[in-house]
Amino acid sequence: MPEWKEVLDEAGRYAVRYLEGLPARPVGSNATLESLRAALDLPLPAQGTDPREVIAELARHADPGVVASSSGRFFGFVIGGATPAALAADWLTSVWDQNAGLYVLGPAAAVVEDVAARWLATLLGLPAGVSAGFVTGAQMANLTGLAIGLGSVLGRAGWNVAADGLWGAPRVRVLAGQGRHGTIDRALRFLGAGTGSIVEVGMDDQGRMRPAELRTALAAGSGPAIVCAQAGNVNSGAFDPVGEICDLAHADGAWVHVDGAFGLWAAASPRLRHLVAGVERADSWATDAHKWLNVPYDSGLVFCADPVAHRTAMGTRAGYLIHGAEGERDALDYGPEHSRRARGFAVYAAIRALGSDGVADLVERCCDLAARFAERLTASGRATILGEVVLNQVLVRFADDHVTRSVIEKVQREGTCWMSGTTWRGQAAMRISVSNWSTTPQDVDRSVAAILRCL
Repeated sequence: MPEWKEVLDEAGRYAVRYLEGLPARPVGSNATLESLRAALDLPLPAQGTDPREVIAELARHADPGVVASSSGRFFGFVIGGATPAALAADWLTSVWDQNAGLYVLGPAAAVVEDVAARWLATLLGLPAGVSAGFVTGAQMANLTGLAIGLGSVLGRAGWNVAADGLWGAPRVRVLAGQGRHGTIDRALRFLGAGTGSIVEVGMDDQGRMRPAELRTALAAGSGPAIVCAQAGNVNSGAFDPVGEICDLAHADGAWVHVDGAFGLWAAASPRLRHLVAGVERADSWATDAHKWLNVPYDSGLVFCADPVAHRTAMGTRAGYLIHGAEGERDALDYGPEHSRRARGFAVYAAIRALGSDGVADLVERCCDLAARFAERLTASGRATILGEVVLNQVLVRFADDHVTRSVIEKVQREGTCWMSGTTWRGQAAMRISVSNWSTTPQDVDRSVAAILRCL
């Protein structure tokens, strides 16, 4: 028998040391490319190595090149951490090693995903009975939602995209705000619709789509159309007026897809759900549990109000497969992958451990800490906050573009915290995203002090 205990104990000891060391660990990587290659780029071994030695050496050599993105002082991009229950369930997911594509290959995985999807729909304010797909991240969630939308609007126009593809099909217009995320454009490239199908709709100074301009854009064309709304601008955190967008789009026969990678989680909070008013009237939704539910990568989610359209776009049948009977969920009918990891276990565990009140508290706490960042930096008299802080995103500017970019670079090197930069309305800005369940007010104050030192 393999010596499971020894090798897993070795990994477990390192994991606990790493997690317990996060409060004191520099957040950024302190390794160079050359040092990592020198330690890890070995010749292909002819003989095997004791697994315990492999794990010990991997942990030792890789550790300097690990970015502590699960730290409470990591504020780059929009990246959450991993709650204890979610991380432990993710370990079990690897131990069980289920292929979650078919019910027959993992009945428990299928049932857990079904339950977790129902819980998620309730938390996110989506209609009862929506279908759900567990995918890699927000990119694939947007791709899947747009694939369903393409099939649906072309089907209503008399074209079977599943059988006949897009060559010769009626042109589909995709109306999306100027402040949309790049995953929308990339998804359209992957799907063959191309970025040339995008009709840009103007945005306001917070990055929200202007409904009046959407109305004009819809009226300016004809034929099948998809409207992409955004719940949570990646820079400002602002929300498109989703309810009004749904009314305008549906009156014109268009499909509405909501990119809610992180902002859709505002629906879980009684205090913040007004920001997504009307979101339940959309046709498909994309979000990411790694962001604000704080489960390990990868954990994207796509939902659809029309389960039949969802299965039509994604499902497959083959003689060698054993398809589920009535009530048995085959996950490959709801996402682009055939074989995949059983992602639902970590989501299920995270929600059970937190409860709906805990999820709401997590979201609200992150937003309060984002506001604390803005208040402390403004009070210093040395920073400007660009726009409103409506959610968990804070845009900060110092003096000019050169100073702003220099501060970002110095902060990343200094190690107390880590945040990324962006360009917002033509100006360089530091982008602070508070998405981690473990971030504290002390983490914020310590980070503000480090930013001002670097400035």
